[in-house]
Order: sequence, then structure tokens, then C-alpha cells
Amino acid sequence: MWKKILGLGASKREKDLVSLYDRVPKEKRPRHIAIIMDGNGRWAEGKGLIRTAGHRAGVGTLRDILHVCVDLGIEVLTVYAFSTENWKRPRPEVDFLMSLFSEYLEKEIQEMEENHVRLRFLGREDGMSEALLGKMHAAEARLAGNDGLQFNIAANYGGQDEILRAVRTLAARAQAGEIAPEDIDEAMFAGALDTAGQPPVDLVIRTSGDLRLSNFLLWQAAYAEFWFTETNWPDFTPEEFVGALVDFAQRKRRFGGLNPSDGK
Repeated sequence: MWKKILGLGASKREKDLVSLYDRVPKEKRPRHIAIIMDGNGRWAEGKGLIRTAGHRAGVGTLRDILHVCVDLGIEVLTVYAFSTENWKRPRPEVDFLMSLFSEYLEKEIQEMEENHVRLRFLGREDGMSEALLGKMHAAEARLAGNDGLQFNIAANYGGQDEILRAVRTLAARAQAGEIAPEDIDEAMFAGALDTAGQPPVDLVIRTSGDLRLSNFLLWQAAYAEFWFTETNWPDFTPEEFVGALVDFAQRKRRFGGLNPSDGK
């Protein structure tokens, strides 16, 4: 959380941002926000920089958005950091992303702890180095007792892969006689996913102009609202993020039913 907000050291921009928070009524704020942080490479190339410069700039944006979620009391934030398909990228870029990931955990863990953030990693562990996995597990354990924002980082993650892993887990339990096939319902299936125990996604935000889900939280986002922007992730500001939440608060969510007020 920006501790100096509303204090003597607060900048005009920070004070203006806090004033925007009032435009998002607490009862209409999404419980679970998922973000596809797209456009780091395009941002860098547009400035004549190497792609890795965009990834580094994107870390600063993530820090700012995490702060806003803490300030607003958002329950869950999930970000798409690295997909199962991203291994296809050039090896130097992949190596840089893994190094940046490790660096992020080292630099941000203290502030996350101070802000009572909990951390969970979604996705597969195979392919990750032992050193990085050690830092991931240590970070999760260090923040496990916190009671604030649940921060999920989807790394080496794919929605289809997650569903398949859940199916295999439940199939193995059925084969072992622990459960009967007819016992498997939506709640049990959700409990076998990486996000077990968390609410479904209410709002998916994607930056950089693409209009697709890209294999992200396919089960969890079944009834999510979507918000797209042309802005590349490094240029995505807290003000634009709050604007997305304002838009979400004005939507009518029917979940397949009818809205009593308009009959539609």
C-alpha cells in the first residue's frame, strides 16, 4: 500500500488517484481480477529498445497495480506472467524472464509482507530451475499466514493444462475408490484446480489490443466480464486500471438468468 497517500508527502497524482477510488463502490468491486499483462515487447520495440527492456518496465506497472488492489481491498489478483507456450520464445528472452522473475521475488517480498499479501503460484513446476522453485516455495511459505490480498502469479501456466491436471487427479482418486464418478460436481472440480478455495474470476483485463483469452483461467473465467485496452502493459496506469473497475461496476451481470429490473 502507498503508505504516504493522504499524508503530507503524497503527490497530487496520488491524491487524485485516491479520489478516483470513490467512483468504485465497495459493493460493486470485483472479488477476483485477472490480468493478461501483454505488450512488453511491443512497448520496447516502439521505443527502439530491446524486448527485455519492456519486461523490466512491466515490473513497475505490476507493482503499481498491486498497490491499488491492496488499497481497494480487492480479494484476489491473478496475473499471467509466463504461459506454457512461452517456452517457444528465443532462449535468451526466456532466460531473462526467469532471472527477472527471481529478482522480483527478492525485491518485492518484503513489501508484500508489510501489506499482508498472500502469494500463490499457478501452473506446472517442471522446466523451472531448482533455484527458482526454491525461491517460489519460500515466498509462498513466508506470506502464507497473511490475511490480505491473495496474489496469484500464473507461471508456466496454461488453462487447458490445468484442467487436464485436475481431471487426472480426480480420475486417480476415482480409480483408487476414494470418490465415485457421480460425486464429481463443479465444486469438487474447482477444488482440484490451482485456484482451489478462491472465488471465480469476475473481471479479466487484457492490455495491448489483442481480444482473446490465450488459454488463461478457462474454467475460472466462465462468467467473467472482459475489459480490453490498446495500452501496452508498461504504460498501463493505476488511473486506467481504476477506470476498468468503474466500467465493471456499471455492468449488469446475469449469469445466464434475467435481470429483474429490465426483464432481459
